[in-house]
Amino acid sequence: MSIATTTLLLMAAIAGLGLIGFRWGRGKALAAMASGISMHSRPQQYGWYPVVWMGLPALGFALGMALLSVTGVIAPANEVVLMVSLAAGAVGLSLGLRAIRPELRARNALDRTIRWLLLSAALISIFTTIAIVLSILFEAMRFFREVSVWEFVTGTVWSPGDTFLEAAGRGDEVSEGSSFFGSVPLFAGTFMVTGIAMATALPIGLLSAIFMSEYATPRQRGIAKPVLEILAGIPTVVYGFFAAITVTPIIVDIAAFFGLDASYSNILSPGIVMGIMIIPFISSLSDDVINSIPQSLREGAYALGTTHSETIKKVILPAALPGVISAFLLGVSRALGETMIVVMAAGVRPNLTWNPLEDMTTVTVSIVYSLTGDLAFDSPQTLSAFALGLVLFTVTLMLNLLSTYLVRRFKQKYD
Repeated sequence: MSIATTTLLLMAAIAGLGLIGFRWGRGKALAAMASGISMHSRPQQYGWYPVVWMGLPALGFALGMALLSVTGVIAPANEVVLMVSLAAGAVGLSLGLRAIRPELRARNALDRTIRWLLLSAALISIFTTIAIVLSILFEAMRFFREVSVWEFVTGTVWSPGDTFLEAAGRGDEVSEGSSFFGSVPLFAGTFMVTGIAMATALPIGLLSAIFMSEYATPRQRGIAKPVLEILAGIPTVVYGFFAAITVTPIIVDIAAFFGLDASYSNILSPGIVMGIMIIPFISSLSDDVINSIPQSLREGAYALGTTHSETIKKVILPAALPGVISAFLLGVSRALGETMIVVMAAGVRPNLTWNPLEDMTTVTVSIVYSLTGDLAFDSPQTLSAFALGLVLFTVTLMLNLLSTYLVRRFKQKYD
């Protein structure tokens, strides 16, 4: 029996037992109440009580066996897991039904169960985050045993070496010292494209949010907001096509008109297109924040004689600043992790320059190319992807901490 069939049969059996347990438990409570006995909880809660007693043992055993099978500790047959899980569920259902009495606090028991389930969901998220960090950290430590941390953080040349020769087992033909793992060019490209994207997205997104919340009529808002949010649903590969085919030639022609030399894989084009992609995030969040500002603040400003534009500048925007900061940093995190647009429009050459008309690459692009090559997993070129991911994770974490600090500071100021 396959795992999918076993899972479907288990879910169907648990659903059937749960329906039986719910009706039976509620029926016992209703019968007791009809005979004049005062019950502590509602009949529905007595119906859910045996369902919980049935579902938790059955699902717990099945999930436990699945984890043991995945880790290689034990591999029981699917039929055995199905039968034992159903047996555990049946025993739990019987015990839950027998426990239904007038003095049973079913409501309290259900509340505790829900509280523990919610806590478990939160712990799963926390443990998943910790597991991600540890998986990146351990592999990055393997990389840093072979490459100096100082060289990686401050080095200005990223040249992992001749990957084709090493993949073919001819690493002796690669000259000694030909591999350089200086990450500065990669992070320079990442911050360059992020800065261009946010310089494009922030003013357009914020101004569009102000228009939709303060100036647009309901009809105009009903048309503009859905059309603007369509940008968020366009796949990034389509943005990459747009950047490479449409925006890049325009930038090259404009640069040639002013006597400048622009590469067809410049970093300015993906930055602008990435900013267009981020506009809906900033616009929607800023619009919601501005609309949540109490109307009394606007009316108080008008009572003091301020104009509409002065009210927006002096009252609304300062009050909405925490939300705008959060939207901005969300856009920054989105730009830092973008890959496809840069691959299609900017190329993969690590280039340390201040000129946005030249080609550059980003950290995420280098991670993709490091993990999709033909090299062994324990080679420095492959392990460098985890080191880059660790530094990028650290940068993102610092941005989130900065966002939390700024939001709390301005929120206290304008509460």
